[in-house]
Amino acid sequence: MTTRILIADDQEDVRIGFRLILDSQPDMTVVGEAADGHDAVGLARHLRPDVVLADIRMPRLDGLEVTRSLAGQTRVIVVTTFDLDEYVHTALRNGACGFLLKRSGPALLVEAVRAAMAGDTLISPQVTVRLLAHLRTPAVPAPPATSPSLAEPLTERELEVARLVAHGRTNAEIATELFIGSGTVKTHVANVQRKLAAANRVGIAAWAWSSGTVTGP
Repeated sequence: MTTRILIADDQEDVRIGFRLILDSQPDMTVVGEAADGHDAVGLARHLRPDVVLADIRMPRLDGLEVTRSLAGQTRVIVVTTFDLDEYVHTALRNGACGFLLKRSGPALLVEAVRAAMAGDTLISPQVTVRLLAHLRTPAVPAPPATSPSLAEPLTERELEVARLVAHGRTNAEIATELFIGSGTVKTHVANVQRKLAAANRVGIAAWAWSSGTVTGP
């Protein structure tokens, strides 16, 4: 099954570079390009791509607004030169399925698209390290897995899955490490999200680090 991708970036050379990388993959094809956020939203609704790659700083509508507008309709990966915490947090709150720095390289770009299609969220390692550094010293600790504030406590298996999610493992990697099927992993992740009221995998990771469920590297 081919993943259909829309590229939204105001720099033509960036769009050309991304197209060359993605079209060279046997399971991916670029179905459209947009030079500004307004056109990106319109094309996404017309072409219905599986994934939209959106730069943050674009004319008429920035990538954060593009993400908010398309959340729930298609998967959006924010790809940018700027790794400001404000951008990262806003993108993820708006429903982004990934946050990549343009300097991360072609391999991570391809991996981010595949992760989004698998229901995972990939964030550039440079950004992840900084986010986790903040989460290790929270101002207000999150409730533990057995806290009465959680309607349903996490099972031991769900705690294992949450810890691995917090360490950035994909569903496939978790399945291999725990000797269970990928479908079972997806079910556990969905149950953890529901019990924690987490919007996505990033929310699970944030809870795991801030609650002390994960304390080591």
